[in-house]
Amino acid sequence: MEEILEVRDGCTTPIQLLKSTAFSKYVEIYKKQFIKDLKNRKDEDLKEDLLHKIDYIKSIDATTFIDILDGATPFSGDELKSHRDSVKFLDGAFHHYRTKSYTRLVRLHNEILEDSTNAEAIKDKVSVKAEKLSELIVETRRILLIKAGLGEGVRRTKGLECHPNVAVGEISGHFVNLPGDYSSLNQVPMTTAADMRTGVYYTTHANKRAFPFFALDHNPFKNNKFNADDYVAIPFEVGAWNILCYVHKSRGCIEMEPGLLNLFPFSNVKNITEKQPDGIFIFGCPSSDMKDLGYYHDKKNNLLVGLIPNIDDCKYFGYGKKPILTLHNVLCIINGDLPLHCGATRYVVRFDEKTNEPYIFDSFVKADDMGRAKIENKNSDDTPVFYGTETGAFACLDGFSEHAKMQMEGREIGYNKHSGTNARQIVPVTEYSEISTGSELDVLLYLNNYEIIPKNKSCMNTDMTVDEALEHFRSGARVAAGSTQTHRGEVEISYWANPFPLLKEKDGSLVKNHEEYFEKFEKIEQKFFKIIKQRVDQGIMKIGVAHSMLMAGVYKDSTDDRLKECGFDDRELVEHKGPERAAHDMIDLIKKTAIEKRKRIGDGTTKQVDITIATIGDSRTGKSEMAEKMEGVLNMSLI
Repeated sequence: MEEILEVRDGCTTPIQLLKSTAFSKYVEIYKKQFIKDLKNRKDEDLKEDLLHKIDYIKSIDATTFIDILDGATPFSGDELKSHRDSVKFLDGAFHHYRTKSYTRLVRLHNEILEDSTNAEAIKDKVSVKAEKLSELIVETRRILLIKAGLGEGVRRTKGLECHPNVAVGEISGHFVNLPGDYSSLNQVPMTTAADMRTGVYYTTHANKRAFPFFALDHNPFKNNKFNADDYVAIPFEVGAWNILCYVHKSRGCIEMEPGLLNLFPFSNVKNITEKQPDGIFIFGCPSSDMKDLGYYHDKKNNLLVGLIPNIDDCKYFGYGKKPILTLHNVLCIINGDLPLHCGATRYVVRFDEKTNEPYIFDSFVKADDMGRAKIENKNSDDTPVFYGTETGAFACLDGFSEHAKMQMEGREIGYNKHSGTNARQIVPVTEYSEISTGSELDVLLYLNNYEIIPKNKSCMNTDMTVDEALEHFRSGARVAAGSTQTHRGEVEISYWANPFPLLKEKDGSLVKNHEEYFEKFEKIEQKFFKIIKQRVDQGIMKIGVAHSMLMAGVYKDSTDDRLKECGFDDRELVEHKGPERAAHDMIDLIKKTAIEKRKRIGDGTTKQVDITIATIGDSRTGKSEMAEKMEGVLNMSLI
């Protein structure tokens, strides 16, 4: 198993770099990987050649390159030949460092705990340190190539950079407020700022989730077996709660770190030092097995604990994102909020001064995949208010256009780009201020991805009763794309689109160890829908079903005749044309709702209103695809 490189040295010159602990460690990492690769080769005819090469590689160490840097040039004869061989080897290490290694640059900054310290200044120092290290590595390579007579035509060019995968600022874990039963976690330094290299694609052992993340009847955390030196720690603010994430440093696990950093916002330092976090999540625990995969509510310590064991089948980004969101949702239920597996957007609708017609001026993502509704008292009315959880999106690239993919370039962390199916990117889609600010919920829709809607009928059905709509939420039917265990084209049922934790099995029975959560969820649902029914009756809110038709073309019951009858001549194009039609109808719904809201809140002269819409649905129900089509229709993008 290949090691990761942690750089804690402060180097400013090439000779300091070559004499650093980090450089020596990386040379050994590369040697080990190189030798492992040579030993795996099956060419018996070259066995002796390989053995000689292995002996040569074993003889190389950091002093080899220090001697070249300190040596008087020009070199000649055998000395020059030897130095060239060494520098060629190091150049291989250079490109391995840029493309296949995993490097963390670490800066300890306990001063962030002082009230007078500017957090942005800390971030700047982390970024500057990463940039200077990259420049120093490229400069050192250039000097060594020239010294060995290999520098002809080689110059630093834009794009030839050596940024670490992640550059972080850390505080001592001892400052983190944790119960005594979790004391070993205090030995792990806590990340509080990061600068990561984007545009990087990682390959993980697994490419889909096959195992559920359910409640356990035991605490999976083993305080006496937890080796703090083997983990990195990141505090995330997920909705209203602070969850500490501990990722194992082994390859296959550590690659989750940049993706998570691109998905969730950091917790405020005071929220983890001055008060106890709400949950902990451990990814890649080597002292655990599948019996420990899940979460446990430690009621004695008032802490929610989640764990993923260090097993290849679990080394997939979905086992990082979904469990953290599960902890968020369990905390929602415990605290009386309604977790919603949904996309949600706040649309700013303005009115033309001459025609008084509405137009969508801007849109702001409040949730890409998960959020929560909370009942708040606004103007003496109980109002469902929506909050998000993620600033990023874990986007499946299968359904995106080349234009959409181009827009993501430079900001993304990618996984399994060449896997054929379910290639994913984590890309920022919104700001912390948007997900952390509550917005009145104007429209709540269930997203149906397989029923075909005739051309003369709107894909947005808000004419049904609240009870009828509620049945759609409860049934949670969708046609699967094949990224889960359900076969592509078949209907998958999950209660409330599986707001994880799964509260009901497909047959309607309760999930083991989830009975308490289901009972609480039912009470929350009853409370919310009593208020929603009142608001719908008063014309303040809309509820119903949105039909994206994303999977209608692969749905096993979609006949060619039915598709043609509804305006689809090519089955393969349904997943593009369906969401486009739905996007047009969604725009109409937004404008209609804006007109009604404007009349309700003012005298008709209000210049703009906000319309917040949440669409409940699991993966590949059309949330992202509809959003992309709407962006194209409305020209919200400058590209």
